[in-house]
Amino acid sequence: MAKSEKQKLKLLYIMQCLMEKTDEEHAVTTQEIIDYLALQGITAERKSIYTDIDLLTDFGMDIIKKPGRSGGYTLASRQFELAELKLLVDAVQSSKFITTKKSRELIGKLETLCSKYEATQLHRQVVVTNRNKAVNENIYYNVDIIYNAIAENVKIQFQYFEWDVSKEMKLRRDGKIYEVSPWLLTWDDENYYLIAYDDEAEMIKHYRVDKMLKIKLSVDKREGREQFEDFDIAAYSKKTFGMFAGKEETVTLRCDRTLTGVMIDRFGKDVAMRKMDENTVSARVNVAVSRQFFGWVTGLGNALKIEAPERVVDQYREYLGEILACYSK
Repeated sequence: MAKSEKQKLKLLYIMQCLMEKTDEEHAVTTQEIIDYLALQGITAERKSIYTDIDLLTDFGMDIIKKPGRSGGYTLASRQFELAELKLLVDAVQSSKFITTKKSRELIGKLETLCSKYEATQLHRQVVVTNRNKAVNENIYYNVDIIYNAIAENVKIQFQYFEWDVSKEMKLRRDGKIYEVSPWLLTWDDENYYLIAYDDEAEMIKHYRVDKMLKIKLSVDKREGREQFEDFDIAAYSKKTFGMFAGKEETVTLRCDRTLTGVMIDRFGKDVAMRKMDENTVSARVNVAVSRQFFGWVTGLGNALKIEAPERVVDQYREYLGEILACYSK
């Protein structure tokens, strides 16, 4: 690249220098900026640096001149604060649907949004190797295709897999192609789910996005608009334990008052609750009755009891009986 063309990039390199090398604790001097530009093949005089800094400030960069020998220029504010970047790094690390490889790539990109000194604080948080992460690298493309299908109002086709005892991917339905109408994507229990309408079964279903393979757009228009007109994804997630489907029921739970917070955390502040006595609370909740729901109830021990309806109580007794039978001598 010719010298004159390099000079046209001077402002951009000064901006890059400030973003990489400065923060609240670190500044760069005029000479350090000149040296940084020299590494890029750009010559600069001190007076031109002052002019360039003024231009970047007029552009909107929050550049502060620190006085004294150890002073210099520093970028005082950025699009993201360090605390916000740490939150994002934590979210990436804890997300099971993001693979280990992609986690490292995303965190590396987040590190470019702060100085190299602050980036070391983000890097120290990177502990992704032993986490239970997804293995399907195509999940990011799956999400993109699903959003395209929603935007274009068409169905999607895909294959769906599960793990067998040999830890190998096994296609469900012997590899039969699924075709559904995608309406929503949601993040629940650390996994990404597609909420879709299956017109063949005439019902709303959900699918783990990281378990979808060979996803593509269909030529057929979406169905299920009526079912999703008043669809509340928050309510759907509350009543569907671990995103496992089941028959929806209004269930009465009798629990120790110490579980009040647990009820609110699980079902929201609008959960119907009333005080029975000094130690007991009754709650009416809408849930998809499934083995996962029963497992949640069991986990709370004798502090929680299903009171009604009787058919759900009977199903729970049967669930517990099957478990006890496994341990009978």
